[in-house]
Amino acid sequence: MRQIILDTETTGIDPRDGHRMIEIGAVEMLNRRLTGNTYHQYINPEREIDPEAIAVHGITNEDVADKPRFGDIAEEFWAFIEGAELVIHNAPFDVGFMDHEFRLFNRQLGESRFAPVADHCRILDTLQLARDKHPGQRNSLDALCKRYEIDNGHRVLHGALLDAEILADVYLAMTGGQTALSLDAAAAREGQASDPGGLSIRRLTLEPGRLRITTPDDDELAAHRAKLAGIREAAGECQWDRLVGDGEAS
Repeated sequence: MRQIILDTETTGIDPRDGHRMIEIGAVEMLNRRLTGNTYHQYINPEREIDPEAIAVHGITNEDVADKPRFGDIAEEFWAFIEGAELVIHNAPFDVGFMDHEFRLFNRQLGESRFAPVADHCRILDTLQLARDKHPGQRNSLDALCKRYEIDNGHRVLHGALLDAEILADVYLAMTGGQTALSLDAAAAREGQASDPGGLSIRRLTLEPGRLRITTPDDDELAAHRAKLAGIREAAGECQWDRLVGDGEAS
């Protein structure tokens, strides 16, 4: 599944008051793995930025005066997000601004193929997900970073791409995590693979025909099915189901 973890910065809080987007940051994830493919763009909003907004994100009118207008980057941005599931913290805010910008672009083109965004992308609101998982608690991005022990010490002001990258970590932590292995030269020399979290894999050299096959017992199968059920409940789906062809572990 292709997911785009996305954040925006704006001139103010409500597009109905004429406020516009001034920054978009997004990272791509395929099957719960970050691909390294990102989208980042500053935008000239063709209006003044509210001082209260500048205090939040630090982007000034001078910063975006020479940047492209949304109409100049609309098709490129659309190509990046179309058909994906958009993972956004407080999604109604960002989607509302995207719909506003694309409606303005539609008027410029004299057509209506670029909005509403929810007709072309699935929307997953991580704020609502966090409220469901942690009712009665603070569920801002900073609070979730603290709860899930995610380092956001470099986050002084809001920035769309930085927030999207942090949100990707938070989303993975909330929905079951991501396993990533990295090889280093020393580990490779020792026949080992290790990751920063301390997980290591020992590579075995076996003669042909000497591989021992062990099948799980009933208790192990039951534990496996319970783990998959937990993943489905947290994430809405489980990639294992695609591998085995049905919803049952085998």
